[in-house]
Amino acid sequence: MRIDFIKCHGSGNDFALVDARGVARDDGDWAVVARALADRRGAVGSDGLLLLTDGDGQHAFGMRMFNSDGSEAETCLNGLRCVARAGLSALGIDQALVRLKTSGAEVRRDPDLAPGVVTIGELAGPASLELDDWPMTIGRHQNVQMPIAGLPSDRAFTAVAIPNPHLIAFVDAIDEAELVAAGEACEAAPHWLPNRANVSFVEVRGPDALFVRTHERGVGLTDSCGSAMAASLFAACLTERADFDAEVTLFNRGGLVKGCAAPDGMVRLSGNATWEWEGSVEVDLDRALAGDFRVARHFNDEIAAWGAVIEGV
Repeated sequence: MRIDFIKCHGSGNDFALVDARGVARDDGDWAVVARALADRRGAVGSDGLLLLTDGDGQHAFGMRMFNSDGSEAETCLNGLRCVARAGLSALGIDQALVRLKTSGAEVRRDPDLAPGVVTIGELAGPASLELDDWPMTIGRHQNVQMPIAGLPSDRAFTAVAIPNPHLIAFVDAIDEAELVAAGEACEAAPHWLPNRANVSFVEVRGPDALFVRTHERGVGLTDSCGSAMAASLFAACLTERADFDAEVTLFNRGGLVKGCAAPDGMVRLSGNATWEWEGSVEVDLDRALAGDFRVARHFNDEIAAWGAVIEGV
């Protein structure tokens, strides 16, 4: 099958974005397409596959996100901004309610955070502390600033779902080997965490700045994870490392977003949705391979505008 797509990124979290409105495909096919396009050794390479899907009576359009291993995530806030840009543009509107896998999110076109950087705002949540919903069976219903016996780390973690599950630890300095070990322990889907989880180490860089590094479920160590930034911000406010209802800059290896968390668990992020290039590729569904890759055009101005933003990060 031949796939037309846009290569895009939100805060360095890169995706292949497909307009799948009106397209009838089995979930298994999309999982294979995700594995083929996300393969860093292949023709495209990305953190996952985004689908712009049809709306319904309540939602203007929908989003689906498949990780690089073919698993489907409940949400992806960096990816949501990219899908929102495509959906808002296609419908000629400035704001919308978007259908996600298990929830919905409000999106809107925000003022550009820098010249030439298309910026989308998104409201997600409410964040939940209830472990029974994950499920995570560790003998308690919440885990706020407490170690978790099943992890190869004795750090204190805060468990937050927004709605996908995150384990957040605040650290003085990020030890990537320790982060990967904790992430891989979750990725193994142990009996106490059958649906796995994202794991983030977070540095507090002042009252209004956090740096987030994430081992993402279904992806691995990634430069940026939008829902991890939202969960980390909520956890920081919950543990009095940041203030509710105050703007915080969330830095990551891919760049930054602006965020604000409310006491009711709703988190607003505002960040880039950058087009890099558009093209097409042939996907062999039997072998999960991408070939005959063609680029139609590059978005050099957008690439340069984002490059200017992250120069100072």
